[in-house]
Amino acid sequence: MRGVPVDADAILSWYGAVRRDLPWRRTTDPYRILVSEVMLQQTQVARVVPYYEAFLERFPDEVALGSAPTADVLRLWSGLGYNRRALALQACARAVARDGWPRAAEGLRALPGIGPYTAAAVASFAFGEQVAAVDTNVRRVIERVDRAHRTPRPLAARAAELLPAGRAADWNQAMMELGATVCTARSPGCDACPVTGCRSRGRPLPPPPARRARGAQRFEETDRFVRGRIVAALAAGEELPRGIAAERIERALAGLARDGLVVRDGAAVRLP
Repeated sequence: MRGVPVDADAILSWYGAVRRDLPWRRTTDPYRILVSEVMLQQTQVARVVPYYEAFLERFPDEVALGSAPTADVLRLWSGLGYNRRALALQACARAVARDGWPRAAEGLRALPGIGPYTAAAVASFAFGEQVAAVDTNVRRVIERVDRAHRTPRPLAARAAELLPAGRAADWNQAMMELGATVCTARSPGCDACPVTGCRSRGRPLPPPPARRARGAQRFEETDRFVRGRIVAALAAGEELPRGIAAERIERALAGLARDGLVVRDGAAVRLP
């Protein structure tokens, strides 16, 4: 089955009319774009914006971030979640401060913590490379347009096929905006969609069912919850959190130390 023909001009016109004014869309600076992409991983836009602005005020470029004490980086990151992202971002900043920015997705993928999507996003938004950036939103749009949980050809090839010549940056933003605001996972607004001929129009493919394994932990019972509480406490200059079992604290501290997020000196614990 062939993919549905897509009117790129209609989607780009729609995006030009409705696009959200997000701070990272006002720049082609690769550092600022990378910061936004790392922060947006598994985190909603509304939560990211204030962290993004505060982070860039303190660390305006890769040199400032790469040379900063890691403890300062973690203090500004604390509360955003997934603190290992901050370590990977700082490692990346150090690499580009030393060696310069690769200008293509292939080179960007060699940087610490940079995967295929992030490399393509930075390459297209900062350097204008004609490459498709496929995140969860873009994947969902393509699968619904073609009415297939697996597209007629490998997803990367289908995404590349849809790219309008010379418009990769705008197209990638438009497809992400479409998935984030219209072709959403659970309540798609087909009436507002600029895609004509979509095979799922009015009857979109449902998202995969959310499954919770029998006996699965609540978030507050997980090690990730304890790890976050510990980093937040240290960032605020407070003692380790109370009211959590000692064995859970110890297990979380061991993991944080392995990941380079805390330093243990006997009984003392501090940020790196």
